[in-house]
Amino acid sequence: MTKLKFCGAAQTVTGSCHLLILDDGTRILMDCGLYQGREEKYEDFNRQWAFEPDEIDYLILSHAHIDHSGRIPKLVKDGFDGDIICTSATRDLASIMLMDSAYIQEKDVEYINRRRDRLGLPAVDPLYTIMDAKRCMDNFVGIGYNRWFTVKDGVQVLFKDNGHILGSASVTLKITMEGGYDKYIGFTGDIGRPKRPILRDPQPMPNVDYLICESTYGGRKHDGAPDNKEELLKVIEEACVQRRGKLIIPAFSVGRTQEIVYMMDQLETEGKLPSIPVFVDSPLAINATDIFTMHPECFDEDILQYMQDDPNPFGFNNLKYTRSVEHSKYINSVKGPAVIISASGMMSAGRVKHHLNNHIEDPSTTVLIVGYCSPGTLGWQLRERESEVRIFGEYKKVNCQIRILDSFSAHGDQQEMLDFLAQQNRSKLKRIFLVHGEMERQLAFKDALLSNKFQDVEIPHLQQSYQLNL
Repeated sequence: MTKLKFCGAAQTVTGSCHLLILDDGTRILMDCGLYQGREEKYEDFNRQWAFEPDEIDYLILSHAHIDHSGRIPKLVKDGFDGDIICTSATRDLASIMLMDSAYIQEKDVEYINRRRDRLGLPAVDPLYTIMDAKRCMDNFVGIGYNRWFTVKDGVQVLFKDNGHILGSASVTLKITMEGGYDKYIGFTGDIGRPKRPILRDPQPMPNVDYLICESTYGGRKHDGAPDNKEELLKVIEEACVQRRGKLIIPAFSVGRTQEIVYMMDQLETEGKLPSIPVFVDSPLAINATDIFTMHPECFDEDILQYMQDDPNPFGFNNLKYTRSVEHSKYINSVKGPAVIISASGMMSAGRVKHHLNNHIEDPSTTVLIVGYCSPGTLGWQLRERESEVRIFGEYKKVNCQIRILDSFSAHGDQQEMLDFLAQQNRSKLKRIFLVHGEMERQLAFKDALLSNKFQDVEIPHLQQSYQLNL
């Protein structure tokens, strides 16, 4: 009997990890993500496994975001030696994102161990090292969209572009049974939004028998269209022209940063962008932008048309990409208005924390939040407009202006997720499992699915297993 076990992102948003055990004992892991929140029940999640890594035969990766890929180096370090199958763009992004994650792991442990040493406690090891991140890349197999790839005899995988980030995909597994007939198990990955800048619209999946489905924005509707550069322009003018202050945009290095830069490039071309310095202060974002230019097969028609007149949609006058720590520090001393785009998007790590530390108490500063922030993160606290936050161990008054543009979200809202699933054959689809969402959002999306004539919707808890009747 085929079994499905939920090993992460169950009733929470990060740490995607789902284990499929086939009738013949083959073990296929879908995603192997890092948990990035502060819930007590997940305190030891990143260091523990709900399975034996050396017993996993294959890993299929939906996309490169760290909450979906971030434990891969540890998985390989702990004994996994199978293929990691993903799209070619995901492989390239993972090569830089996992190295960056490993660097953060090492630096975090250095800080922790200095504190432990003062307390007379033994040192701890990082979750994984830069060498572990390098080593795991030997296991990656990059393939194209829209072609069935043989994982092993009787098992094939199909990636369809789901428009979330560069290289992101829905996953469909075709399993040939003993009688010669095929059964299909699907995983939506993170469902993107139609009409977003740069990327193609989400493509529908084949009809499946069982579906693992994300639910991040269940019960919610995004504000405005995803390609909303006029709203971005309004915020820039208010923050930098009217208030004459800094505009800090915490943005994920992959996807969100490139979208914002592309919109500003368009505004510059149209003669609308104010003449102020713009800094992209994230080495990872710079490397990711280079990878974007290598994968035009992921681009939509609009940007391909735009590139006929402007071959570099990620560069314009007054834009400076910052790699060095010294230049990053210099940005904080720049007088007058400026735009600072820096990672991380949830403000839980990275250079943006230093910029916030320097400017959050300044009433002329504006912080523009353009994406989801997990509960407990600094970004979530600012979204909730808390009056005081803790940065680098010190409490800071939130005197800056807070602006939120959820139209930039890379996740589809409830209606967009329903539209993505609309072509599924309800009579064939036996059960939907909701993952990657907080419980309130999952319950809302479950009600919406049932109202749209989907038959059986489950909300698994962590490490819950189900038998699939194939």
